[in-house]
Amino acid sequence: MSAAARGDVLAAYDVSRETTQALDAYVAQLTRWQQVKNLVGPSTLSEVWSRHVADALQLLALAPDARTWIDLGSGAGIPGMILAIAGKERGIRVTLVESNTRKCAFLTEAARITGAPATVRNARIEAVIGDAAGTDIVCARALAALDQLLDWSAPLLKSGTIGLFPKGRDVQAELTQAAARWTVSYDLVPSRTDPDARIVRVTALTEPSPR
Repeated sequence: MSAAARGDVLAAYDVSRETTQALDAYVAQLTRWQQVKNLVGPSTLSEVWSRHVADALQLLALAPDARTWIDLGSGAGIPGMILAIAGKERGIRVTLVESNTRKCAFLTEAARITGAPATVRNARIEAVIGDAAGTDIVCARALAALDQLLDWSAPLLKSGTIGLFPKGRDVQAELTQAAARWTVSYDLVPSRTDPDARIVRVTALTEPSPR
C-alpha cells in the first residue's frame, strides 16, 4: 500500500484531519478483514487509495448539495462507506444495501470504528428500494450492467433522485442496451481515476409508451 498514493489522494480531495483518521481506520479494517473475507479483488488491495478511496471520493463533488445517499450492493463499502466517512462533516447520511451477511458484518463494524453516519441494510435491493423515497442520490459501483441498475433504481430515478453510476470503457454499449427499455436523461462525467472510465449521472428516467 503506497504512502505516496495515500498522500496524493488526501491532497487532491482536500480531506480534513478528522476524515483522514476515519479513512485510515476504514482502510486498516478492510485490510484485516480481507485476509479472511475477500471483500475486494486481492490484486487491488495494494492500490486501495488510488483504486477505491479516490474512486469513491470523486462522487461527492458531483452532488455537492446532496445529503441522503443509498448505495446498492455496497460490498466492502465502496463507494458507500467512504462517502459516509468523507461526507460526515457536511451532514451526509448513507444507506448501504448488501444481501451478503458477512459483508454486512464488516460494514457494521467499519461504521462503528469510523463513526460514519451509515445505515447497513442486510437485504436484497428490491426489498429496500421502496423505503428510500426522497433520497437525493442512488449509486452503485461494479455491481451490474446499467440497464439492471436502472431497473432496480427506477422507483427513485422516476421521482427526482439522481443516479451516479461509475462505468468502464464499455459505457456506450451499456447505454445502448439500456436505451432499448428506458428513456434516460444523463450526462457522462470523465473519471478522475481512470481515463477510460466515465460516471453516468442520470437526472431523469421514463419508460417509453407502448406503440
